Amino acid sequence: MQNETPLLINEDQIDLLEVTRALWHGKKLIVGLSSFFAILLIIVAMMLPDRYTATSVLAPVSPETSGLPGALSRLGGLASIAGLSFGVGDGSESQIAQEIMGSWGFIDDFIEKNNLQVPIYAVSGWDKSNNSLIIDDDIYDQKNKKWLIEDVNGQIGAPSSWKLYERFFNMLTIIPDSEAGLVTLSIEHYSPYIAKQLVDLLFEEINSHMQQRKLNRVNSNIEYLESQVESTSIAYMENVFYTIIEEQIKIKMLAEATPEHTFVVVNESMVAEEKSGPRRTIVVVLGSFFAVIFSMLIVLVRHSLRALSKSNS
Repeated sequence: MQNETPLLINEDQIDLLEVTRALWHGKKLIVGLSSFFAILLIIVAMMLPDRYTATSVLAPVSPETSGLPGALSRLGGLASIAGLSFGVGDGSESQIAQEIMGSWGFIDDFIEKNNLQVPIYAVSGWDKSNNSLIIDDDIYDQKNKKWLIEDVNGQIGAPSSWKLYERFFNMLTIIPDSEAGLVTLSIEHYSPYIAKQLVDLLFEEINSHMQQRKLNRVNSNIEYLESQVESTSIAYMENVFYTIIEEQIKIKMLAEATPEHTFVVVNESMVAEEKSGPRRTIVVVLGSFFAVIFSMLIVLVRHSLRALSKSNS
């Protein structure tokens, strides 16, 4: 009984020694495989095209900046009488705009409106010498201006709305800073010029979208109020409705005259001179590490299979 514990310890030591011995005997295979994968990773990393990021810092347009507080504060009590809600707390407009910018419907309209399908989906690199995009010929035929993508049904055509959305969404980064009240908008692309163009276009598009959204809401309110004026015979209520209509028209005029409806630019986007990716060193180092682990596993599996074969024979 006194010898059981030392025996177990010895068995564990033998197992560790066996593993160490197996790895030592297989060192040539480990070095060979690791070197092969490391060289392969270096080649792949060097072939990866550079990517560039354009960034713009935006600030939400506050009600104080837009001149709405006076108009909206006068509507508070009157709006409740009329059964309307004008969203006096429009500080949430920025949050709504951020959600809309990342939505499928908005991005789909944005891509279609600005004809961005090719630069978003068919580009595989950027020729810095002549500032031209490198188009993947397996995806898009430039000469005949035809898409060559095969769908699940075997039909050749353009990428689906969802595929375009996924590709653009992976390029897009929206980072809100709740403390500073700012929003950082970034887009990564093979071309630094396209990246900047996309950031600027997206900024203009979200402002236009939110402006139209406000105008649609105001027009709907005005139509409702005008119908209430026609249906009421109470003089006091007519005055209430006319007062609200007057303020709504002021809000409408202000919205139409303000292109930067939801965001203003704090830090304008610039054409990047340095690439943002890929991080080739990290790719090679991490890849080589996993290659070593993989090679060691192969050696241990081979050793175990040989030991099992000998024991069976």
